[in-house]
Amino acid sequence: MSASNTTHFTNPSTFILLGIPGLEAAHVWLSIPFCTVYTIAILGNFTILLTVKREPRLHRPMYYFLCMLAVTDLVLSTSILPKMLSIFWLNSREINFSACLTQLYFIHCFSVMESGIFVAMAFDRYVAICHPLRHFTILRNSVVAKIGLAVVLRGGMLVLPFLLLARQWPYCRTNIIPHSYCEHMVMVKLACADIRISSYYGLFVLFFLTSVDVFFIAMSYIQILWAIFSLPTKDARIKTLGTCSSHLGVILVFYIPVLFSLLTHRFGHNVPLHFHILMANVYLLVPPMLNPIIYGVRTKEIQDRFLHLFTHKGI
Repeated sequence: MSASNTTHFTNPSTFILLGIPGLEAAHVWLSIPFCTVYTIAILGNFTILLTVKREPRLHRPMYYFLCMLAVTDLVLSTSILPKMLSIFWLNSREINFSACLTQLYFIHCFSVMESGIFVAMAFDRYVAICHPLRHFTILRNSVVAKIGLAVVLRGGMLVLPFLLLARQWPYCRTNIIPHSYCEHMVMVKLACADIRISSYYGLFVLFFLTSVDVFFIAMSYIQILWAIFSLPTKDARIKTLGTCSSHLGVILVFYIPVLFSLLTHRFGHNVPLHFHILMANVYLLVPPMLNPIIYGVRTKEIQDRFLHLFTHKGI
């Protein structure tokens, strides 16, 4: 092919996001459930933050971690939805190269942080149930702050190579991204360089991080279940199980769609592109909506404080 017929996009100034290829005619209709989910996520997570902030009785490790989860969910959903709606409603498909890399970094960084917060929450439940008399001694405010800092640093440092590698790649194939947001593996496929290091590192982060986090969560809950079934009365067992069921539900809502989407990206070549992109959006938008609902419904303290706040305000 002659040089005149080859278009080079080395460090392009903009990328073109296609939204959900194959479903362009339905973009406006798809925006309705996505916008609804995002609105519920914003209201629910801000309600959690407000309720915990206003109630001194909720200033405990479990609710501090829940606030970290709420902030993470807000950042994750806000990282993708405004741009997605501009594509669906205004056909505004261009995204600046730096903005694309920033979106990539925030999405993956806060996804890693969310996984770390689940480990911290599982550890909190383990200490609260298996060592209740030492709970506030072990998880002092300073310890909770250090755990939160470790979660943030882990997410930032593990995802930083994604950003550095993506910034230095030459993009000489195309600047069109068949997706609704900038995602690491999508960027990898656009590069015209040796991407093995990035691909292998991405797989390492996915499998190593997920396996380690799930291992620690599983070990915590094995100990928790052992302690629960050792309780003397049925009512005590049911009450303690109810306390943990909300956390387990949130974990499943997060990990199952994440693993499905990321594994499909690498191995699901027969999965229709539009279905895969829909799932990639679902795993970033649905958990932030469900997390405050699950905790609000299953956690009696939050229900009581929420009702108290708004009843008192109304009076």
